[in-house]
Formats: sequence, C-alpha cells, structure tokens
Amino acid sequence: MNATAATHPLRCWAEIDLSALERNLRLIRASLPPRMRYVAVVKADAYGHGLHQTAARLMHAGADLFAVANLTEAAALRELGPGWPILLLSPLLPEEDRFLAEYDLAATVSSADEVARFEAAARAAGREISVHLKIDTGMGRLGVWHEEAPALHAQIVAASHLRLAGVFTHFASPDDDPAFTAEQRRRFLAALEKFPGLDPAALFIHADNSSGLESMPGVSPFNAVRVGLLQFGVLPHSTSLLVQVRTEPVFSFRTRIGLVKTLPRGTSISYGRTHTLARDTRIAILCAGYADGLPRAASNRAQVLIHGQRCPVLGRVTMDQTVVDVTHVPPAAVGDEAVLVGRQNDAEISLAEFSRWADTIPWETLCSVTKRVPRLYRTALGV
Repeated sequence: MNATAATHPLRCWAEIDLSALERNLRLIRASLPPRMRYVAVVKADAYGHGLHQTAARLMHAGADLFAVANLTEAAALRELGPGWPILLLSPLLPEEDRFLAEYDLAATVSSADEVARFEAAARAAGREISVHLKIDTGMGRLGVWHEEAPALHAQIVAASHLRLAGVFTHFASPDDDPAFTAEQRRRFLAALEKFPGLDPAALFIHADNSSGLESMPGVSPFNAVRVGLLQFGVLPHSTSLLVQVRTEPVFSFRTRIGLVKTLPRGTSISYGRTHTLARDTRIAILCAGYADGLPRAASNRAQVLIHGQRCPVLGRVTMDQTVVDVTHVPPAAVGDEAVLVGRQNDAEISLAEFSRWADTIPWETLCSVTKRVPRLYRTALGV
C-alpha cells in the first residue's frame, strides 16, 4: 500500500489474501501427480495482485519456477533474490539479450535467429544462458512450427553457451476444444520423440495450464504445469484434473458510498440517459468507475453488495462514479462499503460473474483494475 493510500481514507481498494494464496498453492501441489513441478505464472503484475508480494509468498510456499511476460517483470522478480528460476514467456528485443545473463533468466526460443543471438549474448557475458524451446502445435503465436522443431533443437544442443532447460507448447482452446487440444498434445509428443538423447528428467517439459491439465496415462514426459489464475482462486474448466481443487479467492474489489439520495419516477440516470427510473428510487453513488476497473460494459448489468444485499447498477458507469439502486437496503449510508467482487456477510459476487457482466474473462478483469486502486495485503495476522 503506498503512502498516499496510507494517509487518506480508502475510496476504492482491492484486498489480496496472501494466506489464501499460500494455501491454494499447497492444495494444488498436493493434487498434482508426484512428478509434476509447479510453474507459477506471475506475469502482468501477478494478474494485478502485485508481483513482489505474491511471488514472495509463492517462493515461501515452494513454487519451482516463475514465468513472466517480459524483461521488466523479470528484473522486478529477481529483486526478491537470486537462485529462483525465472522463465521469460515472450520474445526479447535484441537490445534486451544481454540482460539474460545479468539477471540469470531463461529465455523462450522460437527461431534459429534467437539461438544465434542468445549464444552471442552468453559468449559476451562469459557464462551459460538457459533456454526453453517452444513448439508451436497450433496456437499460431510463439514457437517453432512442430514439424521444424527437431532442427531447432539440434541447433540449441550444438550451441556451446546455451543450456536447454525446458521444452513446452501452448494450447489454444484447452477449456472448450478437447479434440484440438489432444491433437496439439499429439504433435508435441511426436516432436519430442525426434529429439535425440532427450532426457525429460533433466528438463521442464510443460504443455498444460490449470484449465487444460488432464490425467496422463502410462509413462509421460510431462513433468510441469503452468499455474496462473487457479493459484488466485479462480477455478479452471470442468475437464481439468484440477477442477476438484477447492482453492479460495485471493482477490476482492471494494469501494464505498459517496452519496445517497432519492430521485422521482421518470428520472433518467447518467450519461446517455440509458436508464429511466420506473419508480421513486433511493440511489447510492459509488466512489469507483471505469478509471478504477469497473468497466462501462457493466453498465445497467452489474450488481454490487451493500449490507449483504445485491444492488443493481443503474445507467452508464462513469470514469469515477457509479450509480446503484439501494431502495431495498434502508440502512445504506454514506461511507458504507460496497463489494464489486468478493464476499459480504453471506453473499458473494465472484470474479467470473463480474467478468460476465463486463463481457470479458477473469484474466482481463484482474489486469484492468488500475494502479490508482491501492492493494491491501492480508495475512493470517491481518493487513
């Protein structure tokens, strides 16, 4: 929490339960096959939860590898200490190559050009650089095309200053297209079979995230799973091996009432006059809007919790304020808490429900809660 937030009353904030995060990791790990290693995906500021705070807790809980999107995130993560393996999931710009050795990072390799660049950077630094070979099995984004993977693998092995630390792919639709996911898995395994001398025990072999993980029959080279939202308490698709893991929500999103007043029947509400009151209505003005992370798409659709009661959003969400109907909540008063995502009394608005109102997915919702919203980190002993 920053100094400004610490000295002024909170108008809108997110609460991050670090104790729940650690419990989630331990539950997930206990549910994985014994050989599976835990790759904690903490890109995008740990999906908006705060990179330093969440990664430190995940380190304490025993994550095996951290995955981030770019060099800036990797550098921030490395500040927590040496020794923790960090994988860059996105391609590097040429001027960033030299930092691989400086920060002791593993790079994702998709092309022969990257092999040559990283070999040159490692030679200049006088030390080895680790890489994970990514195979494109149908995502159509990063990675070498699966039919060309053996040749790129041979180039990596031949590079004297590169160490192959992992091989992976990325499923395009693990939650809704099992047939194509199975085809991607088949392509990946077929490519691995053409890698001479491959020792899966010495590498991170990963294809699945928490929504795509399935039981692996018989002997399988897969020995790691990338875990993103599940560690933050967002459940995967029902076909995943991890769907039975009852993780706890780590994130909640809250604001307060700034004004309460009554308006007569027939009054139009907010910009564009997209809602007209059908009766005399007691409204509350919330101290949060789309500049905080409550999107305009949720206008006239979302609900919030006030005194444990669901209150509908009226009219368009504006930059700094949102109007809700509190006619049925007589105690509602200025200063009261309104829950956008999370629990209040016995009621709950889940991240998934909030995301549906916004016509988006939980990943985007978490990343859309802006920097002006302070994060409060809670442990078993409190904030």
